[in-house]
Amino acid sequence: QVQLVESGGGLVQAGGSLRLSCKASIPTFTSYHMGWFRQAPGKEREFVAAISWHGTSTRYADSVKGRFTVSRDNNKNTVYLQMISLKPEDTAVYYCNAVDTIAASNPIFGSWGQGTQVTVSS
Repeated sequence: QVQLVESGGGLVQAGGSLRLSCKASIPTFTSYHMGWFRQAPGKEREFVAAISWHGTSTRYADSVKGRFTVSRDNNKNTVYLQMISLKPEDTAVYYCNAVDTIAASNPIFGSWGQGTQVTVSS
């Protein structure tokens, strides 16, 4: 059974930083590309970043490019999202999921974790 557990969110001021973690209980974690998504109140869930199974390829939404960095530790079955220069519009619940390809970044697993809340105050 796949389990995704996100953590690391919190309340920060604009310009601040946070590092999110996603622990994935996936038997073949190293086989999967992984992605981060976020959902703001009243909005659809949107793509944020993706990283290939080997960690050498990444892709970012235009809105976070240059401010967010995705990485992974395959020994720990964990993917990270380092966020700097946070803006109020980054406020959302952040989720991780496996994705089909880096280019398309469609989530694979229908069951999502609880997410982690990021709130950026102005």
